[in-house]
Amino acid sequence: MARHGLLVAVENRPVMLFKVTQALADIDSGVDYVDIVRRPPHVEIFLESELDDVDAAVARISAVEGVLSVTSAPPMSAIYGKRIIIMGGGAQVGQVAVGAIAEADRHNIRGERISIDTIPLVGEQELAGAVRAVVRLPRVRLVVMAGALMGGDITRAIEEVRAQGLIVISLNMAGSVPDAADLVVSDPVQAGVMAVMAIAETAKFDILRQQKRRY
Repeated sequence: MARHGLLVAVENRPVMLFKVTQALADIDSGVDYVDIVRRPPHVEIFLESELDDVDAAVARISAVEGVLSVTSAPPMSAIYGKRIIIMGGGAQVGQVAVGAIAEADRHNIRGERISIDTIPLVGEQELAGAVRAVVRLPRVRLVVMAGALMGGDITRAIEEVRAQGLIVISLNMAGSVPDAADLVVSDPVQAGVMAVMAIAETAKFDILRQQKRRY
């Protein structure tokens, strides 16, 4: 079965998400991803599902009371693909992004879909909270910690997300975060390049062979 996206506009009233997902369940299809955006006066629900017959799914959802329109759309993985999140101090984040964007462009031209997100943040609790929240974001494969000093609860957060399969690259900085990361890179531009290489299928770079190394 192919993965499809469905953009469903519904009336802004209770239980519409349940009704739409129930319609998919009626044709033995599950939901892999859902996003909801309020666009007054209606609400848009974006779903991704493995479907044998997308036209049948569109017809079934269209018949639900309160549904205004249903449109088939490409899944987000085909548009934005795998995601890298860069977080930390603004200057360092910007330099890591320079390397990551340039390298992602090289691979995306060859068929990859890798997107780069940045969030400049300061403060131990703010950064720790952002790290823990990353695993709740769709399609995130790797995080780069870009700063001059990080430790404490940020380090504990990194250990938690690494245990859930997330790759973490750290700049070489003061504090305990570099000790918890998969890979430590001193140059921020090079850190961005290596972050993309670590998740790109078109790159010959094995992050497992680089674990706990410092460059």
